[in-house]
Amino acid sequence: MQGAAESTNGNNDLPDTADQAPAKPRFRPRPWEHLATPYDVEVWIDEHNRSMQDNISASEAGVGICFTLAEGGEIYMQTSADGAVILDVTADAAWVAPLISAATGCETPASSLWILPDDKLIQLIFGMSSLVASTLLVVGHDFGLRRRTQMR
Repeated sequence: MQGAAESTNGNNDLPDTADQAPAKPRFRPRPWEHLATPYDVEVWIDEHNRSMQDNISASEAGVGICFTLAEGGEIYMQTSADGAVILDVTADAAWVAPLISAATGCETPASSLWILPDDKLIQLIFGMSSLVASTLLVVGHDFGLRRRTQMR
């Protein structure tokens, strides 16, 4: 299943100590397969949502997906309870901002944090599809929470 998690028994949030071997990553990167149509994107979103429901508990925070871009950088994405699509674009992926703007019709924000309406999700993923190398489910990412709090 494209974008699905492969769970391991480890927890990557545990500190490393001399008495303990480094924790195994909880989720593994999944190679990306180019999505050729908006329908392919809808299927991918449905599979991704099921994978999250199966592998992440409702009490966990900072849940989303990391898109690793083939040309460098990462985009962390989550959808909020109010329907927004939140993107946290790393500095190494800043080069993709014009594509995000073109795909979604949204202006580039002053920071690396993008907040898009939910109706832009399919366009966003379809537009980025040829740039993605792999995906990874994430837990505990702040998704710009401190920056969003400061913006209010």
